[in-house]
Amino acid sequence: MWQNLSLRGRINLLLALLLALGLAVNIARQVAEAGPRVQAEDQSVIRLAREFIEMIVADLKEAPDPDAKLNQIARDLTRLRHVSIALRDETGQALTPPRTGESDDARAPPAWFVSLVHPEQTAVSVPVSIHGKPASLVITSHPNDEIAEIWDAILTQLEVGTVIALALFLVMMTVVGRALAPLQSLSQAMTELEAGRYDARVAPGGAPELAAICTKLNHLAATLGEAVEEKRRLAERAVSLQDVERKEIARELHDEFGPYLFSLRAHATALAKLSEAREPSAEALRKHGAAILDQLNALQQFNRRVLERLRPVGLAELGLRQALESLSRLWRESHPDVTIATTISPALGPTGETADLTIYRIVQEALTNVFRHAGATSVDVTIEPAPQPGNARDGRGCARVRVRDNGRGMEPGQKVGFGLVGMRERILALGGTLNVASGEGGVTVEALVPTAAA
Repeated sequence: MWQNLSLRGRINLLLALLLALGLAVNIARQVAEAGPRVQAEDQSVIRLAREFIEMIVADLKEAPDPDAKLNQIARDLTRLRHVSIALRDETGQALTPPRTGESDDARAPPAWFVSLVHPEQTAVSVPVSIHGKPASLVITSHPNDEIAEIWDAILTQLEVGTVIALALFLVMMTVVGRALAPLQSLSQAMTELEAGRYDARVAPGGAPELAAICTKLNHLAATLGEAVEEKRRLAERAVSLQDVERKEIARELHDEFGPYLFSLRAHATALAKLSEAREPSAEALRKHGAAILDQLNALQQFNRRVLERLRPVGLAELGLRQALESLSRLWRESHPDVTIATTISPALGPTGETADLTIYRIVQEALTNVFRHAGATSVDVTIEPAPQPGNARDGRGCARVRVRDNGRGMEPGQKVGFGLVGMRERILALGGTLNVASGEGGVTVEALVPTAAA
C-alpha cells in the first residue's frame, strides 16, 4: 500500500499519524497521572475527615444525649464531598444509610476508567465509645468528583486536540499540496517530451528546489529541441550533399567518361576496317593504336580521380601518414610552383579509421580550395594532438588539423563552399569543430577531430 501512495499522499499520511500520535501521547500522559492524583486526593480528604471527626467525638461525653448527638453527627457528615461517613455498631452493622456516590451525569466517567484510576476504595475506621458501648465511624473515600474532573479534562483535551489536529492537518495538507503542485506539471511535461513535443514548458513554482528543477527542465527541453532540429538539418544537409555529389559524379561520367568511350569505339572501328584491307597501312595502325593508348591513360586518370573522391586509395592499407604524403605529392606534381609542407606530430598516435578518413578529407578539401581560389605559393599542413573538447565523450582524444596558405584570402562576406560546409557538419556529428579564418596572410582552416577511444 505504501509503495502505491503518491509523494503527497505519503506526506499527508505521515502528518496525520504524527498528529494522532501526539494527541494519543498527551491523553495517555493525563491517564497515567490520574491515578496518583486520585490517591493523593484520597489521602488528603481522609486525613482531614479523620482529624475533624476526632475533634467532634471528643465533645460527645459532655452532650446530654451522646447517642442522639452521634447519630446526628453521622447524618450531618453524609453531606460532605469526596467522603462518606457511616456509623457502625460493634458487630459492623451500619446504623446510618451508606452513601453510594453514584452520578447520573452524561459526562460521568465510565466504570472501566474509574477502576483504572481508583481500583479500590480507601476506608478508615475511627472507634468511638458512648457509655461503654463500642461503635465506630467508618470514613470511606469517594473521589468521584475528582475522577469526573479528570475524565472531563480528558474529553475536553480529546475534543479540542482533535479539532486542532484536524485544523493543522488541513493547513499542512494545503501547504504540501501547493508546494508539490509543480510535480504534476513536471510529470506532464516529461510525458510530452517523451512523445517528442520539445516545446513543452513548466511554469516554475513551489519550493525553491522545485522551481530550480522546473527551470532546468525547461532548459533541457529547449536544448533537446535544438539538438533534434540540428539533427534534422544535418540529415537534410547530408542528403542534399549526397545528391550534389552524385550529380557531380554523373556529370563527370557523362562529360568525360562518355567521350573517351566514344573515341575508343571510333578508333576500334577504324582498326577493324584497316584489318579488312589487303595491305593495311602500318602508319594508320600505329596512329589509331597510339590514340587508343592515350584514351586508356586518360580513362585511368579519370577513374583514379573518381575513386579518390569516393574512397582515398591506400588510406586503409598504408595509413594516414602515407596517404597524406601521396596526396601532397600528387598536388606537387600538378603544381610544382607551390610548396606544400606536411607535418604530422609523432605524439598523435592511432586515431581510428573514422578519424583518419575525416582528417584526410579535411586536408583534401582545403588543398582543393587553395589551388582553385587562393593563388598561394606555399601551404602548411599540420596535424597534432589537442586537448579533448568539452562535448567529446570520455576516453577519447582529439586531433588538431590546421591547413594554412599565404594566398589572397576570402572576400568580405564570402561564404565557404559546399565542401567545407559538408565537412563541418560531418565533424560536428562526430563531436568536433571546424573553423575557417581569413586575413591578409591567407586562409586558415582549423579542425578538432575526436579520435578513437584511448
